[in-house]
Amino acid sequence: MKNELDTSRMTRPVYDIPDYVVDALDKKALWEQYRARPPYQQNDYIGWITRGKREETRQKRLYQMLEELRAGSGYMGMKWGANF
Repeated sequence: MKNELDTSRMTRPVYDIPDYVVDALDKKALWEQYRARPPYQQNDYIGWITRGKREETRQKRLYQMLEELRAGSGYMGMKWGANF
């Protein structure tokens, strides 16, 4: 899926969202939480997930992203959000 972020100010690569991430966000009903994150976080999550060399790594990172979105209080293992 083509990433629809405002990338005009980004200096890093912009990653397209793979179908398996789209499916996971749909299945877990977490699109609203994903879109509520700043554009750099949305992009960083996708890049972090897709750069995993092994499928196991990509799935682990996807699960972590989904859990952080659900909880609303984490970002790639760091504290983030209103609960911080």
